[in-house]
Amino acid sequence: MADVALNAFNRAQFGMSDILRRAQGHAFEALGLGPNECPYQIAASGPFWRLRDYGNHAAAPSVLIIAAPIKRPYIWDLSPTASAIRYCMRQGMHVHLLEWLPASQTTGNIGLSEYTEAISGCVAKISSNSVDAKPSLVGHSLGGTLAAIVGALAPEAIRGLVLLCAPLCFQPATSRFRDALVSLMPSGVSDAEPFPGSLLSWMSALASPDTFIWSRLVDAAFSLADHHALEIHARVDRWALDEAPLPGKLVHQLVQWLYRENRFCRGELMIDGKLIGPQSVSVPTLAVVNTSDDIAPRNSVEPFANAMPTRDVRIIEYQGELGVCLQHLGVLIGQEAYARVWPKIITWIGARS
Repeated sequence: MADVALNAFNRAQFGMSDILRRAQGHAFEALGLGPNECPYQIAASGPFWRLRDYGNHAAAPSVLIIAAPIKRPYIWDLSPTASAIRYCMRQGMHVHLLEWLPASQTTGNIGLSEYTEAISGCVAKISSNSVDAKPSLVGHSLGGTLAAIVGALAPEAIRGLVLLCAPLCFQPATSRFRDALVSLMPSGVSDAEPFPGSLLSWMSALASPDTFIWSRLVDAAFSLADHHALEIHARVDRWALDEAPLPGKLVHQLVQWLYRENRFCRGELMIDGKLIGPQSVSVPTLAVVNTSDDIAPRNSVEPFANAMPTRDVRIIEYQGELGVCLQHLGVLIGQEAYARVWPKIITWIGARS
């Protein structure tokens, strides 16, 4: 598809689409499918982020969940029966989550530098609670990518990295999704204006219709006979409609520096005057890859892991499952994931705390 400029008219169109999709999501809430998150306190905040503290285990191992900057973070706490946050709390972890606020006209010009500074600030806040409270960073998708960048910038500040379906290597032909997204990304992405979330959803569906359209329909059909699976599928559909604009500068840097130029995996990513890559990530790292996921396949993780200087690197394969709507989200909400993958994650974190 020909590259198109994201002019003011196109931006306004997709901005309206954000509003309409959120309105559709509110209709799901009328059916009882809205967010059902457990209580938390705001421990710190900034112009474009908030640090949630779920408490209850002050002396326990700390984990800082780095939410992906796309859509809302309640995918980590979708329902009482599909919640990574509640699972970690039940296992005795002290859970924090870094929530990214929707971009506005005053925060449309923030990029990777500001995002990594926010994560580092939250790490410092958590670590200040006691002498031995360095957190493990846990991130899904691009949240995991951001966590890995912080792990490269300040490995001494954290205990380890848990990366869930998080792409780290963006070499051409790594995945069909990567190649298609690079070709579809419009030119003229403003470094100062918010980038509509529905535009990113639209491009993702075009880049991988099997992932974002056809597999969702198949999953819905197979979930009809399972009430729990059907409810989770519907809740994910509601979450997917909860569009939030992203900072244009962040979108530009993610696509240009990572997806197009693969700077992080090549060791050529410059953040605040520091050149980083896999050789900079010396902390223990656990990566989970879904063999049914085209967004972050093993090929997007393994070359990076092989170039890291630490031997304490492990990749776990998860086969995916029905009833999760989107396979890319399966590790966060799937019953098989909680039965087979999350016990290994908790054991891995505990062994390094």
